[in-house]
Amino acid sequence: MQRTAPDPAPDPPVGLPVLPALAAHLSAAAGRSEPEPPGGSWPLRTAACGYWERRGLETDPIHTLAAPGAPALLLALYAAAGGAVVLPRPCSEWYAPPARLLGRPVHHAPVPAESGGMPDPFVLLETVRRARMHGEAPGVLVLSVADDPTGTCPAPEQLHEVCEAAAEAGLWVISDESHRDLLHDPHDTVVLSPAEMLPDEVVVLTDLRATVVPASWPAAIARFPDTERGDALRTAALDALTALRTPLAGPVACAVTHALGESDTVRTRTAAAARLYGTLAAALHRALTAAGAVCRPPHSGSHLYADFEPLRRALEARGISEPAALERELAPWSARGGHRFGDDPGALRVRLGSEALLGADLELRGRALDAFDPLQLPSVADSLTALSRALAALTAPADG
Repeated sequence: MQRTAPDPAPDPPVGLPVLPALAAHLSAAAGRSEPEPPGGSWPLRTAACGYWERRGLETDPIHTLAAPGAPALLLALYAAAGGAVVLPRPCSEWYAPPARLLGRPVHHAPVPAESGGMPDPFVLLETVRRARMHGEAPGVLVLSVADDPTGTCPAPEQLHEVCEAAAEAGLWVISDESHRDLLHDPHDTVVLSPAEMLPDEVVVLTDLRATVVPASWPAAIARFPDTERGDALRTAALDALTALRTPLAGPVACAVTHALGESDTVRTRTAAAARLYGTLAAALHRALTAAGAVCRPPHSGSHLYADFEPLRRALEARGISEPAALERELAPWSARGGHRFGDDPGALRVRLGSEALLGADLELRGRALDAFDPLQLPSVADSLTALSRALAALTAPADG
């Protein structure tokens, strides 16, 4: 019998070394005993406005919120918006759990062949229509302009069509823009925010751990439309955050406020991380496609999504017929089965993480950030060689 519930998740990568300047700000604020107010203090939200304005989105602090992590902020947004939630398939694994905690139905709409992060617009409308036929009222679409599971970015024209479809269906759009600064080739990939296309209907959500703060510092920000309806949504989301009684820690808020100012040090680190992830993800892509897996070329972030369905016969001969089993075989490379991302629980698809190629040693990870060619580092080269051998062993025709 196939499993439908996820196995315990693999240990996450340890992240990149903490910038000394951020660690110093956290240390300097360690004596602060009071937490942030729900939704974030005025200085923090003002810093968030500067962050968005540098990305072409004029913002006022009264139209923003901050929270201790993206899942908590998304939970508040779902509670405020009401209705069922529509997600791309596959999507980030933290999108669905907050909706289920609230008892909200979750509907997955498959992504197109070109990229992940958003559903096909016609499939989106059909998904909403069918949900309404069953008495449900979808209220929210979550999409990503730089997708986590697939490492791809939808083209602006595709994104515009999806935004128009969402507006036609009367949905709030929550645009996850956490990884938009981790483009592997900023000159070759165009990323636009849906808030530029549909300013009155889009909430921008950013998990700051993706770029400007360490992975162990949960912090996220949201930007709301400057409309009466947007103000009502923000007020309801703030009420939900207040009810949760889990404010952002004061010392962390001080460090996050500094990070949102994006000093030269912070910008340099973000650019170095994007280059490193691009090099490693491209190497992972070559190894996977050479083994016969189907995989969209990654353009952002540290992950990519591989489809092993063309190799099902060889994998089944080795007892691998579901993504959880494939995840276990490829665990050293941070493999996570597609069932964790809302995908078909029987499909042989997994997300792999390029950070796994760096190993667990923080000194080696820091060295990779500065390396002219990180693929020449012995630890990275050995991990790639081991992956290629593991893939060859898994996909070779069975004897007899």
